[in-house]
Amino acid sequence: MAGEGAPTGQSIDGSDLTVAICYGQWHDEITQGLLAGARRTLEAAGATVTEHPVPGSFELPVVSQAILERGADAVVALGVIIRGGTPHFEYVSSAATQGLTDVALRTGKPVGFGVLTLDDEQQGLDRAGLPGSKEDKGEEAAAAAMTAALAIRSLG
Repeated sequence: MAGEGAPTGQSIDGSDLTVAICYGQWHDEITQGLLAGARRTLEAAGATVTEHPVPGSFELPVVSQAILERGADAVVALGVIIRGGTPHFEYVSSAATQGLTDVALRTGKPVGFGVLTLDDEQQGLDRAGLPGSKEDKGEEAAAAAMTAALAIRSLG
């Protein structure tokens, strides 16, 4: 499983952080699981949270950049892209991944990457933090965004 070796047991104090969740609206059941994990993690850390739905994963970079430019400390980007029978999967996956990387580098602020690129729906259900899921990628992306924001802040 891809989640093996992930950090565990971290307590994050995000009480001075403003973190936005930006999420695509495709594949609702998986997306709702990712959202629940991110919300739970951010709330437990005491972060101020806003949520911003976008049509799909392709739109995550531009909206994430706008959010960060307007003052958020970090963004948690959540999306679900499932492989189909055309090259569309590769184009959207690549654009979302590179776009979110570029946003983080341009703004100097972290983007927690919670975009699932999947061969089938079951892989998403296994990673969405739902009852019976093996992983919670929403939780992981939220924790990564806050930890990175705190690390940047500690640099002075």
